[in-house]
Amino acid sequence: MNGHLEAEEQQDQRPDQELTCSWGHRPRSALDRAEAMAPPPPPPLAASTPLLHGEFGSYPARGSRLALTLTPQALHIQRLRPKPEARPRGGLVPLAEVSGCCTLRSRNPSDSAAYFCIYTYPQGRRGGRRRAARTFRADGAATYEENRAEAQRWATALMCLLRGLPLPGDGEITLELLPRPPRLLLLVNPYGGRGLAWQWCKNHVLPMISEAGLSFNLIQTERQNHARELVQGLSLSEWDGIVTVSGDGLLFEVLNGLLDRPDWEEAVKTPVGILPCGSGNALAGAVNQHGGFEPALGVDLLLNCSLLLCRGGSRPLDLLSVTLASGSRCFSFLSVAWGFVSDVDIQSERFRALGSARFTLGTVLGLATLHTYRGRLSYLPAAVEPASPTPAHGLPRAKSELTLAPAPAPAPPVTHSPLHRSVSDLPLPLPQPALTSPGSPEPLPILSLNGGGPELVGDWGGAGDAPLSPDPLLPSPPSSPKALLSPITEGVPEMPASSGLPPPTPDALGDIATGGPPDHLLPPLGAPLPPGWVTLEGDFVLMLAISPSHLGADLVAAPHARFDDGLVHLCWVRGGISRAALLRLFLAMERGSHFSLGCPQLGYAAARAFRLEPLTPRGVLTVDGEQVEYGPLQAQVHPGLGTLLTGPPGRPGQEP
Repeated sequence: MNGHLEAEEQQDQRPDQELTCSWGHRPRSALDRAEAMAPPPPPPLAASTPLLHGEFGSYPARGSRLALTLTPQALHIQRLRPKPEARPRGGLVPLAEVSGCCTLRSRNPSDSAAYFCIYTYPQGRRGGRRRAARTFRADGAATYEENRAEAQRWATALMCLLRGLPLPGDGEITLELLPRPPRLLLLVNPYGGRGLAWQWCKNHVLPMISEAGLSFNLIQTERQNHARELVQGLSLSEWDGIVTVSGDGLLFEVLNGLLDRPDWEEAVKTPVGILPCGSGNALAGAVNQHGGFEPALGVDLLLNCSLLLCRGGSRPLDLLSVTLASGSRCFSFLSVAWGFVSDVDIQSERFRALGSARFTLGTVLGLATLHTYRGRLSYLPAAVEPASPTPAHGLPRAKSELTLAPAPAPAPPVTHSPLHRSVSDLPLPLPQPALTSPGSPEPLPILSLNGGGPELVGDWGGAGDAPLSPDPLLPSPPSSPKALLSPITEGVPEMPASSGLPPPTPDALGDIATGGPPDHLLPPLGAPLPPGWVTLEGDFVLMLAISPSHLGADLVAAPHARFDDGLVHLCWVRGGISRAALLRLFLAMERGSHFSLGCPQLGYAAARAFRLEPLTPRGVLTVDGEQVEYGPLQAQVHPGLGTLLTGPPGRPGQEP
């Protein structure tokens, strides 16, 4: 049967591809989550292959008819009546812009139609994204049950495409195709992003992941290393992912906390993600590029990364084991810096209230007082290992791809101790403004954060249509007033939600990871290096060892880097460079074109391990933007040690 539906679009005021793994059934353990292989997928469908086609009626407007066609990459909408459109406005909805969907029913018992609503975040003419809800009326059958089945068929197919789940070839699309909602632990640094992190999370992140049908618990961190302490005591089998809503520093705490656990080999495979709400958003910039989006900053970058998170999908993440002068060790997902970059990073801390602009100001001040540092850089070139890619041949993605495994039946609920300053989607009492279409007094669907999808609120002012109420497509979460939370290790003090904590002050790296794999490529720090290493000695303006492509949200330091290429990318600038030439390098780095400038002081090498020995008595060293003890250090790449929630990859150089 054909359902019948059309949509009115409403905008609120808030400013394909392979998948390594997708949101699916909950695996038995974190290790299964990353290592269990799924059955071979069916052959990929062409982007324009029609999967569903039907005629629908309009809501809330009446009388219009639309033809909808769902393909693997987009929903196509064409008006049929009252006047067909040759080029319909808003007639193409790319799935890359869709966060989720739900089914609805009318509160009027005599209305036999069923409804489904999709939530989109299209880009405006000026590039920013704005939320738009589009609701369709399925009324092609005589009974509500038949119309509901058709609305659910469309919504189920759409959710399967969004989550990278295969659709059956026989056309039988039922709710059984959808697994239970993924469970995410969100960690929010309320002081991130000039103190706007919590506001951005409440206004943008929580509505979008609720639209996507993701279940979550949220914790506001209260001090440095709080996230590290939390993840050390989590029951990780209860979560499908840990997502930080902050800058890069909070994810550094999470990864090192996972590697501090006695079960670190399994714990570190827990998928981690990042939603950028800090001043340093380098990894989010790399995720944004991996997803095929144009470079973005601020709320636009946050919305892009949130969309990718809603889609599901992950990749192995290389981690860098860094051994410091004292013999202690930590793990880096981003960079080790010495010289100009670390100077700017640490000295700009006093301008943290400026957000990402602190780095611009810090760069200007750093150029005015440009220093050189004498040191020795040694590295094990990637070419030593034949299986490792070399820069001349590009940096291809890792050949092995991980996927999620189905989970057994869930265990009975157990009692847990509460998380600190936590909120949940079950329920989340966040006020949401009523949304109104331009020029119309009629209210349109707004978001409900109780897991039930959108519904109409207030007095109905329409001429005949009744308000819609949720008709849940996905299994509803438990109805208890508080979600089940994971146990936290003893000794973490409770703090009242109203405590006025000052922002964290810049400090040296705190606790050091004690777990993790051995560094088989590295001799003891201070011992002679084995054959095959290359050593450079002299005056340096900066030395940067970076794993992903981005040094900042808008700085592409290693354009060919991949999350799982098994390499650390070494960039250095020797002494003798002028301030103007150094400035040109950083301006070109915004486009990733700095290596094409032909700067004689700029050097690059792809390596598997390196050792840095500062010969200048004073200086600053940072690991992932965190200051560490000054002195010799060495590091080794551990390929694919972690798992990063990236969303589906986009087509290179093209908006998906």
